[in-house]
Amino acid sequence: MKGLQNKVVIITGAANGIGKATALRFAEEGAKVVVADFADGSAALAEVKAKGAEGLCVQVDVTDPASVKAMVDKAVAAFGRVDVLINNAGITKDAMMKKMTAEAWNDVIAVNLTGVFHCTAAVVPHMLEQKSGVVLTSSSVVGIYGNLGQTNYAATKWGVIGMTKSWAKEMAKNGLRFNCVAPGFIGTEMVKKIPEQVLKEKILVKVPAGRLGEPEEIAAAFAFLASDDARFINGTVLSVDGACTL
Repeated sequence: MKGLQNKVVIITGAANGIGKATALRFAEEGAKVVVADFADGSAALAEVKAKGAEGLCVQVDVTDPASVKAMVDKAVAAFGRVDVLINNAGITKDAMMKKMTAEAWNDVIAVNLTGVFHCTAAVVPHMLEQKSGVVLTSSSVVGIYGNLGQTNYAATKWGVIGMTKSWAKEMAKNGLRFNCVAPGFIGTEMVKKIPEQVLKEKILVKVPAGRLGEPEEIAAAFAFLASDDARFINGTVLSVDGACTL
C-alpha cells in the first residue's frame, strides 16, 4: 500500500484475531507497529519483528484514560509520532434484552464505545500538531443492522460510526481522516469454536459468498484505508462481509 512505510501505527486488541492479523499486515507494509492489548501481546510482537518490522508491545486498558495516555506516550517516546490508530479492542456480553443486565451493558459500552473515545482523544492532539493522521475503528454489520441478543454490542458498533462521522466533519480540514470497517462473520478463534452444524445452518446461510471471512481480509481493509490510496476517503464505513447484508 502506498505511504505506509515507516508509519507508526497503534493497534488495540492486537494480541489475537483481527488485531493480530492487522499488526502483521502493517508490519509487511513496513510500518512501525505498537501491539496494544489488555492481554499479553508479546507473542504477536515477536511475529511482527519476525517480518523485519520495528515494534513495541504495550499493555493497555482502554477503559482507563490514564492507561491509554501511557500507551500513546510510550509510542511517541519510542517512535516520535503516531500516524495511525486502529481502534480494534472489543468485547461481547450477549443476552436477549429481557435478560441483559446493567453490568453487561456497562462493560461492553466501556470497552467498545468509551474505549474508542479514550484512545482517539489521546492521539488526536499529536495528529493535529502533525497536520496528518488516520483513525480507523472496528464497527460491525451488527452495528448497522442489529442482531438478536446483542443490544449492547450493536449499540457500541453503531455508536462508533456516529463518532467517526462527527470527527471527520470536525477535523478533515486539519488533514486527519476517520473511517470505520464493518466486518461480517469472520473466522476468528471464537467463531471457529461454534459447532459445525450451527455454523452451516445459522451463519453461513446468511452469507452469499458461502464462507466466513478471514482476519487477513479485514486487515487488508484497514491497510487500504490507512494508506495514501485512500487519502480522499473520510467519514465512511467499509463493509467487509461477503454480501451478508444484501
